[in-house]
Amino acid sequence: MSASPTSDGLLRDGLLPEGVTGCLPVGESWVPAARREPVIFPYDRSRVALAPVGDETLARQACSHAAGLRRQVAKLATRVRRQVLAGVAAALESVAGGMEDLLVLETGKPRADCRTEVVRAVATWEAAADEASHVHGETVPLDGLPSGDGMTGFWTRRPVGVVVGVAGFNYPMMLASHKIAPALAAGCPVIVKPAPATPLATLWLVALVREQLAAAGAPAGAVQLVTGDAGVGRALTTHPEVAAVSFTGSAEIGHRIAREAAPRKVVLELGSNAALVVAADADLDAAADAVVRGGLYASGQACISVQRVIAVEEIAAELEAKIAERLPGVVVGDPREPETRVAALIDEAATQRVCSWIDRALAAGARLVHGGGRSGPCVMPTLLADVPDGEPAWDEEIFGPVVCLRPVPDLAAAYAAVNASRYGLHAAVFTRDLGAAFEAVEELETGGVVVNDVPGYRCDIAPYGGVKDSGVGREGPRFAIEELTVTRMAVFRR
Repeated sequence: MSASPTSDGLLRDGLLPEGVTGCLPVGESWVPAARREPVIFPYDRSRVALAPVGDETLARQACSHAAGLRRQVAKLATRVRRQVLAGVAAALESVAGGMEDLLVLETGKPRADCRTEVVRAVATWEAAADEASHVHGETVPLDGLPSGDGMTGFWTRRPVGVVVGVAGFNYPMMLASHKIAPALAAGCPVIVKPAPATPLATLWLVALVREQLAAAGAPAGAVQLVTGDAGVGRALTTHPEVAAVSFTGSAEIGHRIAREAAPRKVVLELGSNAALVVAADADLDAAADAVVRGGLYASGQACISVQRVIAVEEIAAELEAKIAERLPGVVVGDPREPETRVAALIDEAATQRVCSWIDRALAAGARLVHGGGRSGPCVMPTLLADVPDGEPAWDEEIFGPVVCLRPVPDLAAAYAAVNASRYGLHAAVFTRDLGAAFEAVEELETGGVVVNDVPGYRCDIAPYGGVKDSGVGREGPRFAIEELTVTRMAVFRR
């Protein structure tokens, strides 16, 4: 066993030092991992650091420890949970610059997107601190039925038990925050598994959380972290002591987790191919700006980035021209540079897949408006027109800086095209017509509808989640707390 490292010792010249990168926070201390693997900077393939890699034995050990703490964590006073959550927010804000630097290196996302990730994570912890005071129930008028005469009833919300949170690589620290903070607010011990490619910022976050837990007199082991491959993930999500699994990632893996984790509760935030509808009366300059901004942030590696642009045909050509004239001004290159907006994808396999989907679409009859190739390790910002149904660039989640434009006769056809997808996370509509906007809210089969902004707009205190193959359950601290608690009914006969 190794002593728990302090958060101020986690960064040295922007990197995690060797002592910490050899250990994982399991149990009440930091346990040496069996091996270490390099974390690679996606832009130039240089080594960022050696990260500890867990195994199935360590995963089971973490689950058993969390189960042993379940009742203790459930009984933590509201003020203690609130103190811990607010303390993490403040601690995270105090190291925001270093966390931003680390995220740039391990994710390869442009600096602007990493800065946004840290800001949003701080806000998530602050919101969870607020919501910790609002976990409550209500009375039930049992005498509304004859069988309830002389009875008094009320229900409360109780922690569901051990939670496993599995986060994706694209926003690793923020996604982990959306798992850990609501679980603690609900009174649940939580084990987080970061994506194998991006464990470092989450390790630092968990060190901050465990410091705050210890300072409040709570067990540090209420939050643990285990890295590793799919076998580690399976050991965590199927462990008999686990009560709920919260997963953010691809639909394919999410569906498998749901099957294997049953009967445990699952919250799945999965993929999408988000659509942006442009009506004939829309502000086309604003819509074109939104397509570029919403399609290319995080180099397109966001589940609600703009992928499908569905425009009423009378303005489609003009909109296409406006998007095309903006794309050459997008800075592509080193994510460490503040002006960069598109950088390398997470790895070469992802890059080759995106390029192959572009080539497939062109071979199937799509028209290349802009981009379509590579600039060194980066996929160039790409605009395709008239991609046919059946092509993955239209039907599936491309997760790269690629936008597809399709004209349709009218808004009814546009809304139908949005819904003709197995996904349903977020969609957007640009229109000046209030009736058309409300019709979009009524008709679009998605978890969220954004009017006159990008589908990638997400307020971290709002309910967030999808329908169809985009998942089940909702995130956002208040709503995640509801997912991670169960009602307990109390009945008294007077």
